Amino acid sequence: MGLGIAVGLTMSFTGQIELFGNTIDLTRFTAHWIKPFGDIFIKLLKLIAVPLVLVSLINGVSSMSDISKLSKMGPKTIGIYLLTTVIAVSIGLIFVNVFEPGKGFSEETRNMFADKFASAVSSKQSVAAKVGDAGPLQALLDMVPSNIFASASDNGSMLKVIFFAILFGIALVMIPKEKAAPVKAFFEGVDAVILTMVNLIMLFAPFGVFALLASLITDIASGDPSKAAELLMTLLQYSAVVVLGLATMAFGIYPLLLKIIGKYSYSKFMKGIFPAQIMAFSTSSSAATLPVTMKQVEEELDVHEDTASFVLPLGATINMDGTSLYQGVAAVFIAQAYGIDLSLGQQLSIVLTATLASIGSAAVPGAGVVMLIIVLGQLGLPTSGIALILAPDRILDMCRTVVNVTGDASVCIMVDRTTEGHAPLK
Repeated sequence: MGLGIAVGLTMSFTGQIELFGNTIDLTRFTAHWIKPFGDIFIKLLKLIAVPLVLVSLINGVSSMSDISKLSKMGPKTIGIYLLTTVIAVSIGLIFVNVFEPGKGFSEETRNMFADKFASAVSSKQSVAAKVGDAGPLQALLDMVPSNIFASASDNGSMLKVIFFAILFGIALVMIPKEKAAPVKAFFEGVDAVILTMVNLIMLFAPFGVFALLASLITDIASGDPSKAAELLMTLLQYSAVVVLGLATMAFGIYPLLLKIIGKYSYSKFMKGIFPAQIMAFSTSSSAATLPVTMKQVEEELDVHEDTASFVLPLGATINMDGTSLYQGVAAVFIAQAYGIDLSLGQQLSIVLTATLASIGSAAVPGAGVVMLIIVLGQLGLPTSGIALILAPDRILDMCRTVVNVTGDASVCIMVDRTTEGHAPLK
């Protein structure tokens, strides 16, 4: 990570060099010769994510000899996920109202951002319009696949894969044991193969993380680091409020919940989950980080495999604490920038809208911006206001993904420690 940031900064500030009589643009060099290795790493993680979720969930559900255990674990998991999401949005709203970062925006600065990010805003608006036009039960409809193979090939259809895997696992428990045995043995073998593939992919992790961060720095600078610095400084207060809220969740709320509900040491938790947090920071994707999260939770945090295989894939899809907190801060920030006062009722509606939006938010980079447009539309705020927050969004996306993944792992431990018959493994 450090080397990637250092190389990215060096490339950005140097700009061009002369080598053997040829002028080499270092920004283009980074894009063409370094960034592809980061993209390959993300592709490898996404390659393994769907089969890992499918096989792990089938193994986890089918290992429950009593289906009532699943019926108890499911509502508990969703309930804790919703609780942490509501807390996250509330914290974001408190901080943005106390510090009021949007009050410092001038009309000139607002117009500058609107012009700079006009095309990006337009593309996000078109995606959000399709989501916003859907009916109230669309989320339920989207959960049920009509073709599992098509769903497995679509990054945004992880809920459909989860639905199929749970249904398959339940059916496997219900059929006679002699017929289920060879099927279970097959999936246990496939699970071992997939986990070995995860270990092989992780050997490439240092190179992938280096390439991702080096290319990110040069992309932000766009060959002009002074311009990037100016943009980031303009939004420093906004970014600080978001990061403060995220830090409060990671180092305040989760430790408290782990202590009260899970009776678990937070220092041990942070040490065990750190590799997954690094991966989340580098990839900005909960789904891409899922293989690492599952590996760490099972091997380092003493969580039973059947709990991890059920709770974590579900969390990577519906639990977006960091994203929800960011949506609350960003919505009020944009209202402040436009001089619009939001009533208490309107701000409370952000809690509900952001919580529901997080359930449908894809676990991929940038999905939070699309969900933010839905929140802004519900409040009657100008959706063009997202231009004001797009400059630092990639970096903030990395930070909020860390909180998303940390929240998934925290809830997984809480569910495991409160599940009957699940004594600590160590």
